[in-house]
Amino acid sequence: MRRSSTTTHCATRSGAHLIASGPASQQKAFLTELSDNSVAGLPYLFDFWAMAHQVPPDGDWRAWVVLGGRGAGKTRAGAEWVRAMAEGPRPLTRGRARRIAIIGETYDQAREVMVMGDSGIVACSPDDRGPEWIAGRKLLRWPNGAEAQVFSAFDPEALRGPQFDAVWADEVAKWKNGSATWDMVEFGLRLGSCPQAVVTTTPRNAPVLKEMLARSSTVVTHATTFDNAANLAPSFLAEVRRRYGGTRLGRQELDGVLLDDAEGALWTTAQLDGLIRKDIESLERIVVAVDPPVTGHKGSDACGIIVAGVVCKGPPHAWRGYVLEDASVQAARPLDWAKAAVAAYRRHGADRLVAEVNQGGDMVETIVRQIDPLISYRGVNARRGKIARAEPVAALYEQMRIKHARGLGELEDQMCLMTRAGFVGQGSPDRVDALVWAMHELMIAPAKAWQAPRLRRL
Repeated sequence: MRRSSTTTHCATRSGAHLIASGPASQQKAFLTELSDNSVAGLPYLFDFWAMAHQVPPDGDWRAWVVLGGRGAGKTRAGAEWVRAMAEGPRPLTRGRARRIAIIGETYDQAREVMVMGDSGIVACSPDDRGPEWIAGRKLLRWPNGAEAQVFSAFDPEALRGPQFDAVWADEVAKWKNGSATWDMVEFGLRLGSCPQAVVTTTPRNAPVLKEMLARSSTVVTHATTFDNAANLAPSFLAEVRRRYGGTRLGRQELDGVLLDDAEGALWTTAQLDGLIRKDIESLERIVVAVDPPVTGHKGSDACGIIVAGVVCKGPPHAWRGYVLEDASVQAARPLDWAKAAVAAYRRHGADRLVAEVNQGGDMVETIVRQIDPLISYRGVNARRGKIARAEPVAALYEQMRIKHARGLGELEDQMCLMTRAGFVGQGSPDRVDALVWAMHELMIAPAKAWQAPRLRRL
């Protein structure tokens, strides 16, 4: 653990957290034992205050990626790591790193956020060892001679030539020239016995980030926006929950989840981001579609259960579909998923329950009717492959004729892994299969029936 020259009392990290989370009497006793200088230095002892995702992992790693939502404390983690690398035990003592690169999406963002921001390097540094900002050289210089130069990811060629023993890169998933810039970083990160890089970023489906995460030399810590709630305005947290909770954008920007799109996917993240609707129209039909698992045990795939509705006024090209709920369940017994499907049917006042019967045959209807003998039920057979069935539904999405309610993140994740060559995710695309059956029942089959008499007259 680093020792500040202004702090004479130093606890281990585990001991510090026992005190920080202990009763007020224990905290008061601990602070009473400290000298005035020790109390003054305590705010700069980050090991005492840091959250788990802000602490560098153990081991011999090349890159540490801090993935997190907005306001999760990523910038503070990066700034404190730079401090830990540049500072020595005393103000003039050499630290682990002498030549550091600080790389932001743009030069202005690097300076205003990473260097001068509220959680930046200057704000986090104690007075006796804080670095000097040399604007003309875009450089921070510490009293012990360590230097950190600021770069823009827009200009990868500026990184050709300089060499470093430490790098802090921020928001790499937003870099326009991400892969080219990171190549230059790798070539320059060559000084010292163990040169390392810290990457702080909100995850996005960017090749440079995915390549970085795939390397065995990369370690990752993760946090959501709400993990840092103690340091964020309650009104901000309430507003982002209200506006983005349960959305795919919220999972990325708040939960810090990397949302993947497969190559050749029938649906993409960008497409799905524009589908969320707060207000649903008065629907003319609602169905619950069920994709039963092949087997019934704890290791089975989930049972896909999707609730959807339609407004079908006018010709088919004017019809609009709405996905209302993903009620899918991991059920060990057929009776359990049948109960979940019937509950969704009743909850939404559905007109029909549709279930694929390729695997279960009449058994599916028998199980459903054990729960509700009067339910409106129809079994459907898959005579075409999953992709052939899904493509007409994907076309409806391309035409912006289907919208989503909030809270469909797991369904949307599966959708972005359904490609024209097949499903590339884990297990079965149970949720997507149920979605496809719902839209066939609500929009595709009725549209064919609506058009058939007109085609015969022609």
